[in-house]
Amino acid sequence: MGRYTGPRCRICRREGVKLFLKGERCFKPSCAIEKREYPPGQHGQSRTKPTEYGIRLREKQKLRRIYGMHERPFRKIFTEAERVKGVTGENLLQLLERRLDNAVFRLGFAPSRPSARQFVRHGHVRVNGQNCSMPGRMLRVGDTITIRPSLHENLILKDSMQAASHRGVAGWLELTAGTFEGKVKQLPTREDAGAPVNEQLIVEFYSR
Repeated sequence: MGRYTGPRCRICRREGVKLFLKGERCFKPSCAIEKREYPPGQHGQSRTKPTEYGIRLREKQKLRRIYGMHERPFRKIFTEAERVKGVTGENLLQLLERRLDNAVFRLGFAPSRPSARQFVRHGHVRVNGQNCSMPGRMLRVGDTITIRPSLHENLILKDSMQAASHRGVAGWLELTAGTFEGKVKQLPTREDAGAPVNEQLIVEFYSR
């Protein structure tokens, strides 16, 4: 299965909401969805009424693209969310938030989730002191996330942490001031995810 290599702003326009795939650019007026708030393509501005299936499909695609996942691993996490005790939709968001690449982004070590995924894949991230190149690793309470010392002078890392310092760190994570180390202090909640989706529609999509 190949990965998407086209314009990321096109994805946001297709879903009709900012997915924050381009780092700091998403917070500026130069963001594509600010200029063209309609789907891309020849028929992007045509008025069509979506079907019930289409509405649920778009919610699923939106969440999948926010976390940068292909359908198979996304469906696997949904199956796990069904198995775990609790509300399936909230379980799904919690499991997605606990992914290592997402935690690296939430801590401010990377400007976007795609960049965070690349950091992990290239072996720049350590979990509990050990190298980990699995972006989908599920973190637990007490796990520590650090950046390899050789990357501490990286300009992308520095700029990202400086920008993130103004927005703050996710409530379920703790960043040690002045260091490149973060810790999982509690499991994330629905509010921590903050995803602009209706997770119940995703549950209905897979339950059809």
